[in-house]
Amino acid sequence: MRTTTVALARTARFSTLVVVPGATAKGGKANGKRSREPKEETKEKGDAPASFARRDAMLSIQADVQALWEAERPFETDRHADTGNGKFIVTFPYPYMNGRLHLGHAFSMTKAEFRAHYERLKGKNVLFPFGFHCTGMPIQAAANKLRDELATYGCPPQFPAEELAANEAAKKAAEEKKKAAEAPEKKGKGKKTKLVAKTGTGIVRTWNILKRMVPEDEIPEFVDPIKWLRYFPPRGMDDLKGFGAGCDWRRSFITTQVNPYYDSFIRWQFAKLRSGGRIKFGTRPSVFSIRDQQVCADHDRASGEGAVPQEYTIIKLRVPESALSGHAKLGSLSGKNVFLAPATLRPETMYGQTNCFVLPDGEYGAYEVLGGDVLVMSERAARGMMYQELAPGAAGEVKCLVPGIKGWDLLGLPLNCPQATYETVYTLPLLSISMGKGTGVVTSVPSDAPDDYAALRQLQDKPDYAARYGVEPHMVDFAVVPIIEIPGYGSTAAVQVCERLGVRGPNDRDKLAAAKDEVYLKGFTDGVMVVGPYAGTPVKDAKPKIRAEMIAAGTALAYWEPDAKVMSRTGDECIVALTEQWYLSYDDAEWTQQVLSHVQSGGFNGYDDNVQGEFEHRIGWLGEWACSRKFGLGTLLPWDENWVIESLSDSTIYMAYYTVAHLLQGAGNMEGASTGPAGVPPEAFTEAVWDYIFLGGAGSAAPDCDVPADVLADLKGEFEYWYPMNLRVSAKDLIPNHLTMALFNHCEIWKNRPEMWPQGMYANGHILVDAEKMSKSKGNFIMMNEGVADYSADAVRFACADAGDTWEDANFARATANAAILSLTTELDFINETVAAIRGGAPALRNTELPAWTFFDRCFANDMNKCVALCDENCANMKFRDALKAGFFEMQLARDRYRDWASQTGAGMHAGLITRWIEAQVIMLAPFCPHWAEHVWRNVLAKGESVLKASWPAAEPEDALVSQMQAFLADAVKDFRRSTAKKAKGGKKGKGAAPAKKQTAAAVYVANEWLPWKQQVLGWMRAYYADNGDSFPKTFIKELKDYLMDEANGLKAQMKFGMQFGNYIKPIVEQVGPSAMAETMPFDQAELLRQHADYVAKQLELETVRVYGAEDDEAPGDAKKRASAEPGRPQIALL
Repeated sequence: MRTTTVALARTARFSTLVVVPGATAKGGKANGKRSREPKEETKEKGDAPASFARRDAMLSIQADVQALWEAERPFETDRHADTGNGKFIVTFPYPYMNGRLHLGHAFSMTKAEFRAHYERLKGKNVLFPFGFHCTGMPIQAAANKLRDELATYGCPPQFPAEELAANEAAKKAAEEKKKAAEAPEKKGKGKKTKLVAKTGTGIVRTWNILKRMVPEDEIPEFVDPIKWLRYFPPRGMDDLKGFGAGCDWRRSFITTQVNPYYDSFIRWQFAKLRSGGRIKFGTRPSVFSIRDQQVCADHDRASGEGAVPQEYTIIKLRVPESALSGHAKLGSLSGKNVFLAPATLRPETMYGQTNCFVLPDGEYGAYEVLGGDVLVMSERAARGMMYQELAPGAAGEVKCLVPGIKGWDLLGLPLNCPQATYETVYTLPLLSISMGKGTGVVTSVPSDAPDDYAALRQLQDKPDYAARYGVEPHMVDFAVVPIIEIPGYGSTAAVQVCERLGVRGPNDRDKLAAAKDEVYLKGFTDGVMVVGPYAGTPVKDAKPKIRAEMIAAGTALAYWEPDAKVMSRTGDECIVALTEQWYLSYDDAEWTQQVLSHVQSGGFNGYDDNVQGEFEHRIGWLGEWACSRKFGLGTLLPWDENWVIESLSDSTIYMAYYTVAHLLQGAGNMEGASTGPAGVPPEAFTEAVWDYIFLGGAGSAAPDCDVPADVLADLKGEFEYWYPMNLRVSAKDLIPNHLTMALFNHCEIWKNRPEMWPQGMYANGHILVDAEKMSKSKGNFIMMNEGVADYSADAVRFACADAGDTWEDANFARATANAAILSLTTELDFINETVAAIRGGAPALRNTELPAWTFFDRCFANDMNKCVALCDENCANMKFRDALKAGFFEMQLARDRYRDWASQTGAGMHAGLITRWIEAQVIMLAPFCPHWAEHVWRNVLAKGESVLKASWPAAEPEDALVSQMQAFLADAVKDFRRSTAKKAKGGKKGKGAAPAKKQTAAAVYVANEWLPWKQQVLGWMRAYYADNGDSFPKTFIKELKDYLMDEANGLKAQMKFGMQFGNYIKPIVEQVGPSAMAETMPFDQAELLRQHADYVAKQLELETVRVYGAEDDEAPGDAKKRASAEPGRPQIALL
């Protein structure tokens, strides 16, 4: 294959191209929009692209290989394919199919994909199945929104001109924001339309979203949610095949009632959960959408995933009758029980109330609640309360007696607060109140709330500011009331911390936030009440008792809100409602302990300490989970078909369904519309049949059913072979729900067979693109099929592997994908040329017969062994960036060193070794770049079978002595080069000076032993290292200093140099082991240098290099240089 010569810019890791990644090429379009073409080859920096030949060559290889796989189906497998090396099943959360797959899916999925390929190469029978999720609200909500758009604006819709302008303005604002970030010195602000100023974006229309993915004339059909199920899953499969996913597509399916086989499986699962007492019915607080009139679970949300109901206490601050009479806004309520209604998380602090705060410009209302009381609060809070059985009418019926109350109307209002030390307090202004949280009313306890203290002090210290709001001096003349004693903080912790941090006022937000976190934590964990009937009681014990007594006395109410803002997919801000519902009791103590014990056992691998810790935390946090809905797509509850099972609850044990899906449904039958290879209709799968397949175990009797005995045996055999699931891969955001729920459900369904519980779960961070969150407005949102078209599947996979594997967010660099094109095609050229040379008997290569190895052959073989072992280890531990580093980058460096030696010495590369290197390189790249690897394996190396059937490269244990000798020679050459370069720069300078005569010879001085005092230090280090378990503890430096300073050791005069010497040797020991502390080198340095003197000379551009012992007084050259030689650190002098 011929390649165009390109200009390269060298990076620290590999060659990259002098280009702007992701630049747009003239011409081509894809899906109705201009495609992004990576600039690939340039003649000179700044020139226009010469061609996309390399990328196109990758795409051509990709197409050929995928056609081959489509014909051979190498990823289809079953239990009969086992060769005796065991099985490995890895799964990935099926993506929600309300659109095309994007780079975020691709990145997380590659973790499963890489591991699957690796395990195949290790000889395992590997199954990587892939399904498509359609259950829940999102598709139904999107279909409904599209129907509304067409009904309102026609077909095709003619959206308002203002809206179109707003969308353009939003796009422009995003571009200006990006430019401003790149040029922060420019302070100008872009103008926004009124709509954009309010929302920060334009209006998002379902029609416009679909237009990016669907032919426009087909969009009207998407008012039917079933259209989504039939359109996007097949395209998701196409995208994954184009990406090179090694999946058994016979096992693919979609969810919901549309698929009768999967529907039957989910009904069976829920029947088992209910019979086990895990599903219950009752009234529970849940995040709720008023618009949808149902519970809004994580996957039903546009934002706020992970938010849960949080319980507040509404404190009833009574407005005296004397204050009601004649009040401009509240006068009509005279004779009623009227209260301002702050919501608090700290009811135990009510003894310390000194005032109440409202937002002067806030909108409030007076709302009637059960019992005839009237609460003054925000309309938002009132709506929530009316769904919590606090309203006199039907749920959701808000009874507002006085609307349109401004915070200004309430300022100065006197209040009688329950439990407060002061009989009367007043309503004051606070400008930092959020009307989107709580009730918009805040009670003030300055002794233990830093924000309250800062706001009250401001009003006390600035009478002019207070007067602006009509606040008179007597309204703020209140001293702080001590209520909680905290060790180290006293009885007024907020005051102490604010003064210590230098809080100047309510606008000192960062310091106040720090103060709040500190005071609230210490108050709850260490605080002791000093007032009231619970004086002397720890706060954490007194809090629930005080709250319960206040509610019982009628001075407080229980109230719930989401602990973060939640928006449903239908655009509704959610509340917390008390709803009758079916729920899973994940709060059951016995069940929770069962799951926790499994996760903490040796039978479970979380692969990362952060992931492991998050599982252990979330297992105890999951609580009661509403598992059914009144609206949306899915499976009906088998015992109450008025309810639909929600999207997370039907996604917990479907990994077991994969084991039999290829027999029930088979290839090309994702909907289960026809009978699959097993030849059994879905109605034949009764609860008894599913029990036998999944729960029967060895030796269980087959049920009396309509399923043939041989089919039952086959289905049961597949499940028993593939389970348990070896690995589940996901992004970390699914730990709080899906992954933890999967653990609970597996532990319950297979409660009598713990060997069937998941063995491992891996969770990665999210993906950034060029260090920014993916966003269409930033132009860095990459759909999976677009990324493949722009860079090729292998280049995208390469960049995904290089992006990172940790809990932290990873960075997909488009420059890396672009550079991968060059790296892979360049490597292909090298392999083509080398294989041709070997087959042609090129004289530049030594014959393939072994041994007759040189020292550099041994070094090269040893380097390969190290790379193979390290790549192997990292793949097994899901550290694919490190695996790629070892299996590609380090292998490249090893080959380049070897090739350089072969060129410098004229010895040539050993054909057998370079062949081994090529094969090892191809196999280790196969998980990451399978198309490239398959092409090289079959078409260049002419192997008969697929690379996917190859064995992982064999590797001997590292030869530590060879590694040490190689490092010695490399370091010596590097030091010699630096030393001779300095010498060459010396000499006479100035105008008219004769040019320095080029020196052509050098003497190298080698020392075999350390100086006596250094030998003494090494002896101490050896003993110290052994006494501390073959390691240097953190106290090493201190104890080395103590040893040197001890008069008895006679080394005090060498104190400075001894410390330097110890610090020099220590990291070498940690790298190569205790041999670095030997008094002599484990090999003959002089002999090694003499054997390779010609190589050293050529590296230094000299004619001759001779080697002498440092003790040789007859040696020519610089005596000081000779004297400074040490074991492992030879010196050089030009002659």
